[in-house]
Amino acid sequence: MSDFPGAFTHVPVLAEPLLAALPGGGGTLIDCTLGGGGHSALLLQAHPGLRVVGLDQDPSARAAAAERLAPFGDRATIVATNFADYVPAEPAVAVLADLGVSSPQLDVAARGFSFRLAGPLDMRMNPERGETAGALIDRLEEAELADLIYGYGEERLSRRIARRIKEQGPWGDPDRPRDTAELAYLVAGCYSPAARRGRIHPATRTFQALRIAVNDELGVLDKLLHSAPDWLVPGGVLAIISFHSLEDRRVKTAFLADERLERVTRKALQATLEEAEANPRSRSARLRVARRRLAPRGGLDQG
Repeated sequence: MSDFPGAFTHVPVLAEPLLAALPGGGGTLIDCTLGGGGHSALLLQAHPGLRVVGLDQDPSARAAAAERLAPFGDRATIVATNFADYVPAEPAVAVLADLGVSSPQLDVAARGFSFRLAGPLDMRMNPERGETAGALIDRLEEAELADLIYGYGEERLSRRIARRIKEQGPWGDPDRPRDTAELAYLVAGCYSPAARRGRIHPATRTFQALRIAVNDELGVLDKLLHSAPDWLVPGGVLAIISFHSLEDRRVKTAFLADERLERVTRKALQATLEEAEANPRSRSARLRVARRRLAPRGGLDQG
């Protein structure tokens, strides 16, 4: 990742439906996944009375967001944290989470997310803490790695891939550097030649699984779904953009089951054909929106 904030270009997905779904007027919006500040900038511009508290654990993202949101002055506050660890100072009119990996994280080889570019096997959203993907691979037994790739990547060839990965290890030894391109090539070799020529890269699901595990993405999402309704004022809105079925199913289930919430969107909103063509990474985006009830179902408001 370049230290220059301008290298972190964030194209916000589903901007129009998000603007339509979130409330206007004043109050505080908590942007749980600030990234380069794309969504926050759009919302601050659209609603002059709005204040944004933006959360991000990635120092490069925070630097880029600070530059992008500087014109809004003290209406934007940036906090260095994972949203799972955050406790708001005041109730919010809206909470937003865009669960996707930002383009700079995918496109900059040094972050280790890309199977198309050679980079270290890292994949940490916060490069200053936690276990790298290479260290995770080395720590797991073959069966554990296969279960991880199947469970988080929904990869049908998980056992074959795990066997090949473990046979070719170690992957996290600093004295024997291995890179993402090498891992992607190995995973692709588990597929037939015809399957390797498909629209989706053969390593996509394996890399997704490793990234989810390294960053405990589903665990922190579950914490957010549990906590975020209590961050909202009555009538406040919770909007979550997910990018794969594991996340979307969790969001849908939580919105249906949580007595603090009522759904605003019955079905997930998706990108228009025009947006998908202009920004291919928006094709898999799903937006679900819920509102904090004025009173829980079957009882008085308990705060």
